[in-house]
Amino acid sequence: MAKPATIKIRLNSTEDTGFFYVTKKNPRNMTEKMVKRKYDPIAKKHVEFKEGKIK
Repeated sequence: MAKPATIKIRLNSTEDTGFFYVTKKNPRNMTEKMVKRKYDPIAKKHVEFKEGKIK
C-alpha cells in the first residue's frame, strides 16, 4: 500500500494557553513548519499557531 500524501499535525498556540488545532498538511509540497494566525478562545484574540507533533 502507498503511504498517504497528507499527515495530521497539531497547531499549538504561541500564547502558552494550551489550546491547539488539529489539521492536515502535505509534507511533500510544504517542507517547512506550518505557522497560521488563528483565534485562541482562551486568550480571546488572534495569535500565531506553530506546528507541533501529535503525541
